[in-house]
Amino acid sequence: MEQHRTRPPNDGPRRGTPQQRAPLPPQARRGPGGEGGTAGQGRQPRAPGPVPPGPRLPNPRLTGLGSGLFCILGMLLLGFLDALLFHGALTVYGVLFVPVSVLTALWVRDAEVLTTPVVLPIAFAVGLVPVSAGGGGLLGRLMGLFTGLATQAGWLYGGTLAAGVIVLVRRVRWVRRRRGT
Repeated sequence: MEQHRTRPPNDGPRRGTPQQRAPLPPQARRGPGGEGGTAGQGRQPRAPGPVPPGPRLPNPRLTGLGSGLFCILGMLLLGFLDALLFHGALTVYGVLFVPVSVLTALWVRDAEVLTTPVVLPIAFAVGLVPVSAGGGGLLGRLMGLFTGLATQAGWLYGGTLAAGVIVLVRRVRWVRRRRGT
């Protein structure tokens, strides 16, 4: 029995084959100085300008998943360091959460900036596991985790609020740029 196609054929270019570019309009074909030719022809590469003195902060642009992993792994590492150096001081852990929150909000890409307030409480709880060394066994560790979440809620809310403000400002600016206003 013959089977008929259920989709119309795709007449577009196949993957891996070079695509033909559409001809440019006359305005775009002008070279520098208004003479004819293709765009980019006869242009000299720009010499790099002077670099401003002083330290330059990194400006990575992480994806939503990358920012989540950065935040979770950063808080887990800081939790282990806090447990090792300060014997699990919850206030130290809470104070360290705020800069990680701000960096996560600053380093995520503009299009995925709304993922940051979601991942911050998860990262706080994951990093709190090594800090909250409760009594013996699983129940003691869970009790220490819940106690840490309850007593350090101010740091959790503060870091999430700071990141939320940064996220909202960045999102509004991104939407305005995309609209062109």
